[in-house]
Amino acid sequence: MSTSSATPDLPFRATTAEACAWLEQQTATPWTLARLIEQGLTPYVWLDYDAAYPELFGDANGGYAAPIFYEGDTQRLAAGSEDVLITITKDAYKIVTRLPEPGFRRALHELRFLKKEVEKLAGRIKHEAEEAARPPKVDTARESQSGIPKAEVLAAFGRLARLDLDKALDDAIGIFGDDGARVKASARKSKRNAVWNPVTLALGLHDVYGVPIGSLKRAFKSHDFLYDWNGDWERSLALLGK
Repeated sequence: MSTSSATPDLPFRATTAEACAWLEQQTATPWTLARLIEQGLTPYVWLDYDAAYPELFGDANGGYAAPIFYEGDTQRLAAGSEDVLITITKDAYKIVTRLPEPGFRRALHELRFLKKEVEKLAGRIKHEAEEAARPPKVDTARESQSGIPKAEVLAAFGRLARLDLDKALDDAIGIFGDDGARVKASARKSKRNAVWNPVTLALGLHDVYGVPIGSLKRAFKSHDFLYDWNGDWERSLALLGK
């Protein structure tokens, strides 16, 4: 969808109002903070360096933009809270960390959304609209591509669980092996050929490693290579009552 001359450029970190206004012009539909979160966008807040939490900031002595992705925190925002409460985030080195009780509070106007993620969302909505306008076709299983390779697994889920996912995939034990999410026989000739069913893997990451369903939902909405799997993912959640 092309941007008209009347559409302002998005800043690198857009406020909620800026992101909503830009998306309204791109999609011709109204946007709110709740809808941004529902569509998988991750809000951020800038945390100024605080010497009381050196392990959180590391070498980022000027502060850093902390993501808000924990389901409880994002649900609170989507429900219309008067401020921001962050209980779990990632530190300056992008490692998931739980903040000291009761968490950090910030004003709503401090929320920011990354330009590249807002633009990607607009592109996805355009793609979905184009797909919806096409004649319906029979929903068939992905026989030619029964899984996604390691690089895509790491891109989608690598930062969600508190484990070395790269090593876990190579070890192929438990949910990461042939008795779990790895497609059987895909690694028969070489580990490079191994592929994993992202739906089975995501459910395993939730059940075994406690990755929030909300974070996994955002992963399926945020990566192009998972678009074709999103239907299976949603059906699996419905069957499980999640």
